Amino acid sequence: MQRNLPAPNIVIWAFALFAVLATPAGTASASAELSPSEVINHSWTLVFGSPAETAAAAGRLAERGQKDVLATVTLAMRYSDSKDQELGELFRRITGHKPDRWTDAQLWLEAHPEVKPHESFRAIKLFMFARIDPKFLYFLGGERSNPEKMKIRLEEVSWGGVKVDGIPSLDNPTLIDADKADYLVATDEVFGVAINGDIRAYPLRIMGWHEMFNDVIGGVPLALAYCTLCGSGILYETKLSGFDKPLVFGSSGFLYRSNKLMFDRHTLSLWNQFTGKPVAGPLVNSSIELKTRPVTITTWAEWLKKHPDTKVLSLDTGHFRDYASGAVYNEYFASPDLMFPARVRDEKTAKRKDYVFGLREAGGARAWPLDAFKGGKVINDAVGLKNVVLIGNAATRTVRAYYRQSEEFQLSDKPGHITGPGGDWRIDEGFLVSPTGAKLPRAPGGISYWFAWENYFADRTTLYGRNE
Repeated sequence: MQRNLPAPNIVIWAFALFAVLATPAGTASASAELSPSEVINHSWTLVFGSPAETAAAAGRLAERGQKDVLATVTLAMRYSDSKDQELGELFRRITGHKPDRWTDAQLWLEAHPEVKPHESFRAIKLFMFARIDPKFLYFLGGERSNPEKMKIRLEEVSWGGVKVDGIPSLDNPTLIDADKADYLVATDEVFGVAINGDIRAYPLRIMGWHEMFNDVIGGVPLALAYCTLCGSGILYETKLSGFDKPLVFGSSGFLYRSNKLMFDRHTLSLWNQFTGKPVAGPLVNSSIELKTRPVTITTWAEWLKKHPDTKVLSLDTGHFRDYASGAVYNEYFASPDLMFPARVRDEKTAKRKDYVFGLREAGGARAWPLDAFKGGKVINDAVGLKNVVLIGNAATRTVRAYYRQSEEFQLSDKPGHITGPGGDWRIDEGFLVSPTGAKLPRAPGGISYWFAWENYFADRTTLYGRNE
């Protein structure tokens, strides 16, 4: 059954937990040894105490010298700018590294997964989340945030600055004919989808404010999960075995390594937007992985030229936003910096916000820098156990990939075609079509920033033209 997230009376639970764990400190012992209750009390003080109380607690924890409090130190730095000096010094005394701000401390934590947080950390973080939005505990309250029941580390789950559904999904949104979409200009980018003759365009200038649609295209229930922070829009099938109805997704307000965590409204499980796998909640051990479908990023002019009968998202979304061209995230997209911390191990290979087109297949993953398609290119290549051909144009941020066998392809002078065995092959959204009607299916890859691809597939990805 679908849940609509009513406001829970769960803050009471959080305050009760705080009362149990935040026992009075009493008089601290003279040695560096601290009792379990003293460690708990000092940890809560780091986050919620006054600057003077924090300084005293930080001193005692520094004498103790254990790294298990560093996740709490980082949390305190995130929400307590006035105490950065004392907290940073505590971090330095324990690790030898003094972070300038919470993002620096968070990157250290990401690089040291062997450091396990103190048992008090989970209650402290949940209490902080409940203060921001009690609904957050639907996703992580109780045993849902038990480290043994999560596929990601709780210490790397960050608040993204909005509450649950603060970035509202578009569910079965209104679409209009192309000739009525006079709000669009030729250079506006769109997510283009074509399934079973049903052709749609979802402009990024609208989707940037919503980051998710739940829709049915060509009879297939789908969700487009768009993470603006990692430049990735992924189209997922939402009808799963074992569920009477398609899953409906929303934005949780949480991030993991600068990637959005979405949630399904049926089980309230958290999902990794980039991998399509549940990471917390009832589905976490289900082995479910959402199936991807191809989606094309291109300009409105190019999509309309190729698909004049397309439908397009209406400005009548039911929400009031500035849907003007370039209005959403324009500063972030223009900057080389990330808004939230995520590690990038080697920027000699590619810069963190370089666009890549990525494909995952059995036996491996591979990414192609978008700049490899400057001027329009055809690339014959392989990923994992599959041969592929990629057709792209960096100017419109467009790349389409298709599975091939031993065929080799080149650019063609004929618009909408590439040259292969037997002549010119037509480039359709679902297939490459030969002059005789033979078809090669499309591969469901997608565009993203390099940092996002590298964060999730660094152990098994290759990068075309850079590290071979």
